[in-house]
Amino acid sequence: MVDFIETSNTKSATRELANPIADVSTFQAIIQSIIDDNPFGCTAYVQNGASHAGVEKNRENYTAKVIYEDLAGDRVGQISAKAPTASAFNTVAASIVADTDLATAMGGDPVRDTEHDSYSCQLKCHDASSEIYYVTFSRDKVRISSYQDDSIMNTVETWADSVPALA
Repeated sequence: MVDFIETSNTKSATRELANPIADVSTFQAIIQSIIDDNPFGCTAYVQNGASHAGVEKNRENYTAKVIYEDLAGDRVGQISAKAPTASAFNTVAASIVADTDLATAMGGDPVRDTEHDSYSCQLKCHDASSEIYYVTFSRDKVRISSYQDDSIMNTVETWADSVPALA
């Protein structure tokens, strides 16, 4: 029997947020500021013949929650809709709330349940040392993964400390 041989030691670290990120606009602003401002000092690179920015979205998804309430305010139904982008998320949520046939079928009035919406975006980052790592944001945590050099975690942590929504 052949044994597995360790080839590298990658690390991960998670920051649990004291309060969930308030809304999808705030979430998107955080993600876009990283892409635009590159606070981690990431560098552009070429992989498999394709050029990549130092920071780019690797994957993202957004889930909108809509509940249906009867005249007494009791919950009679709910819908979750998963969207691939924040823009689609907003459009889908508005379309569900505006769908009167769906409300009739559900037997209640639609109400956005924004407290239970969820967002996730993973950024692929290329450190100046040529190390590729990931920073994944959700509504209630930030996770750094696949890094080896502790200075990467320190850089992301220092930046996160400066963002009030990530306290």
